[in-house]
Amino acid sequence: MRAMVASAEPLASQVGVDVMRRGGNAVDAAVAVGFALAVTYPQAGNLGGGGFLLWRRKDGQTAAVDYREMAPAAAFREVYAGKTDEGGPTVGWRASGTPGTVAGLALAHKKYGSGKLSFAALIEPARALAAEGFVAPASLSRSLASYTALLSRYEASKAVFVGIGEGQKFRQPELAETLARIQKNGPREFYEGETARRIAAAMRPHGWISERDLKGYDVKERGVVTGRYRGHGIVSMPPPSSGGAVLIEILNILEGFELGKLGWESPLRWHLVIEAIKRAFADRAEFFGDPDFVRVPVAKLTDPAYAARWRASIDLHHATPSSAIRAGQASHEPLHTTHFSILDSDGNAVSNTYTLNGPYGSGVTIPGTGILMNNEMDDFAANPGKPNRYGLIQGESNAVRAKKRPLSSMTPTFVTNPDGTLRLIIGSPGGPTIINTVLHVILNVLDHGQGIADAIAAPRAHHQWLPDEIGADKHLPESVKGGLERLGHTFGKPRSLGDAQGILLAPDGTVAGASDPRGSGRTIGG
Repeated sequence: MRAMVASAEPLASQVGVDVMRRGGNAVDAAVAVGFALAVTYPQAGNLGGGGFLLWRRKDGQTAAVDYREMAPAAAFREVYAGKTDEGGPTVGWRASGTPGTVAGLALAHKKYGSGKLSFAALIEPARALAAEGFVAPASLSRSLASYTALLSRYEASKAVFVGIGEGQKFRQPELAETLARIQKNGPREFYEGETARRIAAAMRPHGWISERDLKGYDVKERGVVTGRYRGHGIVSMPPPSSGGAVLIEILNILEGFELGKLGWESPLRWHLVIEAIKRAFADRAEFFGDPDFVRVPVAKLTDPAYAARWRASIDLHHATPSSAIRAGQASHEPLHTTHFSILDSDGNAVSNTYTLNGPYGSGVTIPGTGILMNNEMDDFAANPGKPNRYGLIQGESNAVRAKKRPLSSMTPTFVTNPDGTLRLIIGSPGGPTIINTVLHVILNVLDHGQGIADAIAAPRAHHQWLPDEIGADKHLPESVKGGLERLGHTFGKPRSLGDAQGILLAPDGTVAGASDPRGSGRTIGG
């Protein structure tokens, strides 16, 4: 079997392949890729953020590692009431949750790594890239230029990230020193050592993340959520990500329709998909939050009998207004994250999605560390019961509370064949569009027989119940768009949806991978 890494950045993909060539397994490669992306893809790769790792051993055993950020002890329900911009949940020092990435990757390595490569060895490629630098590609230069205003607010960020031109050698010596400290002293250095002290000292004047918050951060291992679609197994991420359960709920609704017979370009096919999405996203807004704080009825929502009741409410000839599905609350989630999919030569697999939340997170770099901090607090319902900046009213299940993890849509996913063997590794960035990006790829493969490159490149459409409009790729065929409009659907502005990274295993053992043409990633086999 061919080892493979699909990620949003070519240097990081190569790092992962090199690790597997040295005897590491998929988890070892994931750790190395995760640290490398913190250097080469700073808009989302991170040490100062968090995410979700889904692991599958070749024999079918699975695990879900939740290293989502946690609200610091200073957080409380109304902490952002009346606050916008600096001081609010989107920008600046008080926008960050306690980071989980270092702890999450360390736990994955300890429990599921091959044992052949040390944690320090897996950090070394990232440290070398930060210390020696790499040639900034056009995509990174353009991205940094777009966020100059945000990054220029904070001196440490400005010093590292502003003015990096295409083709320029991009060095990050302070980040290299941080990585070296973690190599020397182990992953707890980030939470209890010099790095922790520097983070806490920088946060202290703002009354936010403390040394106690960092020391108290804990990774959660959770049971995966599972479902079936057309006889195939679906394995995905549980809460506090809504991604897995909502994905399975949508697929359960669609199970009762013969989408393959309708054909990919059939407006009725797209109508059914959108209507299923709207109903599942209404449930997302109603029920989801951190399962350590609120009860999330995952078993009910992923029950095919529950989906059958939603299916029966779909009008084949007319779009159902979102207000008729449920009157209620919705939430906002920024669109920038990053995902990587990994397969090793033994058949072990990782699907990992992690993030700073918005591009470059809060904009804050901790002085003396090179660490960009997340703005994950914006994923909470910052002002429950009041409209957010998108006009959406947010719910109580996801209200801010100390040590709570904010709701997410990250959807790292495996699809298995009817005999239980691995078929697909998939995931994407994109906030709430993540769920629908993963959905479209799965439908393209299972219902329409597309290969992985075509399944990822194909136009996609997004709905999230509220606002009641479709967001679609600009390349969605006019015949599909016109047909949906005749059924009563409305469209918002065209948008680019996701940056999927996938690996597909054929029954004959052939392995193919693809990085989304919407981004600048690369899939590399070894």
